[in-house]
This record gives sequence, structure tokens and C-alpha cells, in this order.
Amino acid sequence: MDTATILLSSFVLSITGLFFFIWSLRKRLFDANPAAAKVIFSPGEIGRVEEPAADAAQRAGLQDATTERPAALDAAQQATLSQELAERIEADKSTAFVAFVFLACAVVWLIVASSAGLISSIKLHEPDWLVNQAWLTFGRIRTIHLNAVAYGWAPMAALGIAIWMLPRLLKTPLIGGRFAVLGAMVWNAGLIAGLGCIAVGLNDGMEWLEIPWQVDILLVIGGLLVALPLVFTLQNRRVEHLYVSIWYMGAALFWFPTLFLIGNIPGLHFGVEQATMNWWFGHNVLGLFYTPMALASVYYFLPKIIGRPVQSYNLSLLGFWTLAFFYGQVGGHHLIGGPVPGWLITLSIVQSVMMIIPVISFSVNQHLTMRGSFKTLIYSPTLRFIVLGGMMYTVSSIQGSLEALRSVNTITHFTHYTVAHAHLGLYGFFSMVMFGAVYFVMPRVMAWEWPYPKLIATHFWLVVAGFSIYVVSLTIGGWLQGLAMLDATKPFMDSVNVTIPYLEGRSIGGAVMTLGHLVFAFHFVAMALRYGPRRIGAALLHTPAPVVSLPREFSWKTN
Repeated sequence: MDTATILLSSFVLSITGLFFFIWSLRKRLFDANPAAAKVIFSPGEIGRVEEPAADAAQRAGLQDATTERPAALDAAQQATLSQELAERIEADKSTAFVAFVFLACAVVWLIVASSAGLISSIKLHEPDWLVNQAWLTFGRIRTIHLNAVAYGWAPMAALGIAIWMLPRLLKTPLIGGRFAVLGAMVWNAGLIAGLGCIAVGLNDGMEWLEIPWQVDILLVIGGLLVALPLVFTLQNRRVEHLYVSIWYMGAALFWFPTLFLIGNIPGLHFGVEQATMNWWFGHNVLGLFYTPMALASVYYFLPKIIGRPVQSYNLSLLGFWTLAFFYGQVGGHHLIGGPVPGWLITLSIVQSVMMIIPVISFSVNQHLTMRGSFKTLIYSPTLRFIVLGGMMYTVSSIQGSLEALRSVNTITHFTHYTVAHAHLGLYGFFSMVMFGAVYFVMPRVMAWEWPYPKLIATHFWLVVAGFSIYVVSLTIGGWLQGLAMLDATKPFMDSVNVTIPYLEGRSIGGAVMTLGHLVFAFHFVAMALRYGPRRIGAALLHTPAPVVSLPREFSWKTN
């Protein structure tokens, strides 16, 4: 297949998608609040803000921060609502212990990964620091950092949130939760063994796939056990329509095992094929596992908190299908200039640019859904993290599409610019969304409110400040590094020396982020042990002044 055919086919597909988009607008498919967008709400919930354990005064103040107003309920609607809330409590009880296990593991791996990442960052500008132990050398400690994030913090957090959300979305208790707990134990045992192998110098030599395939078997078994209760619960669902969050989670939980299995089959990939597969896996695990899991969380928590269905349900489905269609070959743009077929590189570039469609679909949907409710960002911890994470998804994805272009890639390839871009997606988007989701879920899991609201605000500003320093430093330093490498009149060491101040900035940013993670971990442990003051109201970042009153007959204690 030649380049012209690839470009022509992609052009035809893009034009077809454009015409579908125009047709859907003319058919009013993007009108606000279609019935499918309301399935996550019980009768009478639309128009009412939701924050864990908020008292009447707090909820009234939050309500005033939105443009939505709840409708009055008659006796029949009140009875239906009470029944559904009772069922929701049962669903939450069925997931409480399982979700806690996953989230607790996620927090542990977050601290491990942060520590390893900070050490490896410092070594880039202080190479003689901590060199007496082999496992602390840059090649090993940086790889430990990557795998602790990729197979520790990220999947544990995503699966913990998914296990908690799924029974709510399906309106049925979790079935087979013990399999998930066993799966988490096996998975973490495999990860500990894998990191141990990396520390002693045993690995498969491919980025994102360093853990020896013999150890990967434990991850596969653990993943299968975790999947069982999700499948059992889906089979016993009590809803007719599957909300878009389930689409994203279901697809992600199908895509990841496929990617992981193909990437780890021993003796199957060699030479150029191995490099191609490596970036096919490395990029797809970001876009087809972490991304849809985070998007599923945004599409659930954001409308639930502000009490307003997602603005355009059809736009959310358009984002899902275009993500599924265009992301598969995006990773090939990392091989520009390599000994791979030209048509494969061109296909990857085209699909990278086409990713603008699902990104814009999500971004427009998020903005329109939040319209009139942005004031709630002042108060709601979950919304702060999630909305910022959604914005970072837009920024990182558009940056990725531009970075795939040959003219830009010529400068940024093999530089720290790519590292900044990767963190913009996996941290700025995914991790921020997960932080917000944890702040919403844990009070429901523990039946206990976060004891220190100021620590939530401290965590937010530390990670935002640190992340900003980190990304800006590496983006500028990486771009200057690329320009220096392209200048044939300059020795290679000039491209190294120009990055030193920016690598120091990276370490400063990383240290601030790590401090934020320690604050988050301390607060998590304090809540798990029920240490600190017992709060009656929600742990809001600020206390809104109530302006409107809610109907007295509506109780939020069971919500």
C-alpha cells in the first residue's frame, strides 16, 4: 500500500466524519439532556448538586453556585427516589472493601513511583549522586519509576474507581468481589517481583515492557481475576441502557489484556518488528486503557456533582468511537526516521492528527456541561481535579497531534520535550482525574469524611505548581535541545549542556509534586484510620454561603 492511498483513504474518512457531524447537528442530535444522559440520575436528582456528606447549609450554598434548580417531587417520585437510593447504598456497600484495597495499593505505588522518579530526575544533572548501589543507577531506577506508575499507581487507581462506579451505573451490587481482591494480591505480587527483577538487572529491554515475561504471567492471572466480578456484575445489570462511562470502561478492560498479551508473547517480535510493536503497545496503553478509564470517570462524576446531565450524549459517543477508530496506530510517529515502512509512518501521522476529533468532542462537551456551574470549582475538590484534568487532556492531545508532524518531530524527537508531553497526558490528565475521583469515592467507601479540607487544597496547589514547573521546564529545555542537535556546527555536548538548567527545574517540579503526593498519602491514611476530627459536613475547599433553600422533605443522608 503506497502513501498516496493511505492519505486518500484518511482524507475520505475525515470528510465522511465531517459530514456526519454536520448531519447530526441538523438532526438536533446534540440537544441538551437526551434521555440516555439521565440514566445516572435517580428521579429528582437532576438539578441538585452532590458532594459526599455535605450538610444542608453547604449544599444550599453549592446549589447557588450552579444555574440548575431542582424540581419539586410528588409522593410517587419521592418513593421511587427513596428505593433507588436504598439500592445505591447496597451497591456502595458491596464495593467498599474491594475499592479500598485497590485505592490503598494505588497510594502506596504512587509514593514508590514518585520517589524513584525524583531520584532518577536528580541524576540527570547530578550523575555522581547515589552511584554505589547498582539498582540506584539511572537506567534501573528510572525504569522502576516507569513500571511503578504504569502497573502500580495507574491501574490500581483506575480499577478501584471502576469497581466502585460499575455497580452504581448498573444499579446492582458487585458480584464476586473476592475474586477482585485476590486478583489485586496476585497483581501486586507480580509487580513487586517485576520491579525486583529490574532492580537486579533482569528485564526484557523494551520500554513499558521491561518486566520479564515469566513474571508477566502473574499480572495476567491477576488481571483475569479482577475482570471476573466486572463481567458477573455486567451480566446481572438492572438497567436497559449502558451509560457512556460503561462503554469506555468496558472497551479499556478489553483493549488492555489484548495489548499486554501481544506485547509480551516471547520469541514473536524481532528487530524492526519489535520496535514497531513496542511503540504500538507503549502508546496504545496510554490511549486505549488509561485515557478511556479517565474519560469514564469524568463522564460520571462531573454531571453527578453539578446535578446536570452531560450536555450532549451523542457527542460523548462520537468521542468514544473516534477514539477507538483513530488511536490504534498513533504510536508509529515515534519511529519517524527509523527503518520502518514509510506508509506506516504516514498512517500514524494521519491518525495522530485525526485524534483532534474525539478530543474536541470531549472538550466541547465538558465546557457546555459545566457552563453556568464553574463557580462550583471554588468549593468542590473533586471538580477542581477533574475539570483541570479534562483541560489537560485537550492540551496534551492537541500537542501530541502537532508533535506527530514531521516538521515538529524533527526537533522534538529524542529530546526531553517528549518526556514533558508524556507527563502532560499521564499525569496532567489521568492522575488529576484519579485524584478527583478518589476524593469523591473515599467518603462513600469509609462512611467517613476527609478530616482536613486544608490538606486537599494543599495537595491540589502543590501538584499543580510542581507539575507546571516540570512541564514548562522540559518543554523549553527539550525544544532547545532539539535545535542544538540539528545544528551541525555545534558539538553534541552543547545539546546536553543547554538542558542542565531545565533539568534542574524538572527536579524542583518533581520534588514539589512528590511533596503533594505525601500530603495526599498522609490524608488518605488518616481517613482510613479515622484519625482527626470527625466532620459533619463535606470537606469543601471553601464554605459557600447559602442563598437558596432546598425542599425539607428531601434527605441527602442516603445519597
